[in-house]
Order: sequence, then C-alpha cells, then structure tokens
Amino acid sequence: MKTINKVQTAAAGLAVVFALSACGGAATGTTASDDAKSKTANTTDVSEGIQPDAAAVALLPQSYKDKGELTVAMDLHYPPTTFLAEDNTTPIGLNPDVARLVAKKLDLKLKFVDTKFDTIVPGLDGGRFDFTATTMSKTEERLKVLDMIDYFKAGNSVAAAAGNPLKLTVETLCGKNIAVTQGSTGQLKRLPALSEQTCTSKGQPAINGVTLPNVQEALTQLHSKRIDGVLYDTTSLGWAQKQQPGSFELIGRVNVGNSDVTAIGLKKNSPLTPALQKAIQSVLETPEYKESLENWGLESGAITDAKLN
Repeated sequence: MKTINKVQTAAAGLAVVFALSACGGAATGTTASDDAKSKTANTTDVSEGIQPDAAAVALLPQSYKDKGELTVAMDLHYPPTTFLAEDNTTPIGLNPDVARLVAKKLDLKLKFVDTKFDTIVPGLDGGRFDFTATTMSKTEERLKVLDMIDYFKAGNSVAAAAGNPLKLTVETLCGKNIAVTQGSTGQLKRLPALSEQTCTSKGQPAINGVTLPNVQEALTQLHSKRIDGVLYDTTSLGWAQKQQPGSFELIGRVNVGNSDVTAIGLKKNSPLTPALQKAIQSVLETPEYKESLENWGLESGAITDAKLN
C-alpha cells in the first residue's frame, strides 16, 4: 500500500500521522501547521553559547576529559521528545536539546547513537553508551542496573480512533486490544496496573496488551482498526494529534503503575554519575532548558531538582 511505504521511509518520526489521512477515514485537507513544519526543519543547536559548569567539570573523571566526548543512546523515533529533523540526520526534540546542554556543561563533545528503546538499558549496563536521555521512567528493575537522574515530567495517555467509535474511557478497556511499545513503562508497568485496577480486580477480563516496536506502528494499526487503542507518552501523542487533526483522539491519562517523572540513565555506580548530576542540575537552571520545553510544547513538564535515584 503506497501510504504504508511512505510511513516506512519517512524522513522524520512524525511522518506516520501525515500518512494516516491518505488511507481514508481521517479528516482530509488537514496538514501540519507552518509552525510545526518550521520546528522540524530547524536544526539550530540550543546549547550554542552555553559555558561549561566548573563544578561539574571538576567532578568529571580524567578518562572522560581525555576522551573529550560523551556517547548518548536515544531511540530517535518519538516526537516531540526524540526524533530526526527533516534532513533525516539531525537529532531534534527535548531530549537531544538536554543532552547537548549537558555535554556543554561538562565541556565535552556529544555523539548520538540511534538505538532501539528496549536495547538501551542492556547497552548502558554493558558499557556501550555513557548515558541515555530518552524519556525513560524510573522503575525498580531499571534502578537495579542504572543510576537515574530526574530531568522532566511526562506521563502516559490512551488514544482511541478518531471520534472514539467504541466510546472507550481509561476505565472501560477490559478485554480490549491496547498497543504498548516494546520495553516501555506502558508495557511493563502502567498497562498491567491499569488492567488490575479497573478489570481483573473486579472480575472483568484483562486488558489485552499488544506489544509493538514503536508508536508509529501502533498509530497505523489503530487507524486500520487492528487494535482498539494506544497507551503511550502523553507528550508524543499530543504532538502527533496536532500534526494531523482528526486521525485519533486522546481519551485520558493513565496515572497508575509508575511515577510521571522521567530520568537520564547511566550505568549503576558509574564514576560519571556525580559530574552528570551536577551538569543536569545546572541545565535545569538555564533559560535554554525552559526555551526547549516551550519550543516543543512541553512547558508543563519542567522540574527544578536533578534528583539522583
């Protein structure tokens, strides 16, 4: 199908929602706003002009100073927090902005590695990456192998087909097929907790979680009616909804199973942790952090304390 091919070869992660309307059934004649297009084309580095934080640099192990570079793992397919610009090369979104700011605070260069989300934690534990900034929630399992430092507040919501033809709410998903992404907090924590709270504890059938590789595939399957809903990051669903009005709708937030605060992760007890925490705290106090949040429509996610978990 032509439109599916467009999804598979899209230059930026949000292209899937553009393709949905061409399949029929969604609102026609609607396109992304000029403002959204300008943001996905803009490759300006928000960290330009940022000066190193002397206290953070002082905590940096000599091996990192000698290397002069940090490697950050990200799954670059999740707008507006982590995706590629229209040039299909430049990482953009809140997370690349924060990673660049952190590197500047440490007076280091930054290397991005595009990595599937469910392979990031093993990669950090195995020493293949220095850290990740990929809207990763804190869970007991992750905290066993990672140091995690707070930097943003996100959360999950459920999306249903446009017009919500099944009249779903977050409380009436028992027995429904709800997509989650592989390795996400939605899959591991939120959907099981929601299913137990609203369904199985009341003698109703469990929510059927459908695990998919990424949110693009989930939205495509929602449009084709192969699933009934999508449980995913509120920020990304809200962004996609703005890009293609009428393709789907959010029916409510899921506030069970895990904290809404997300954290930068690195190997447990890493010698880099003290310097990274100091650098992140310094970033949270900059106008550039707030500028990035505002640019991506994420102002409500601002936090002030780079807490080490």
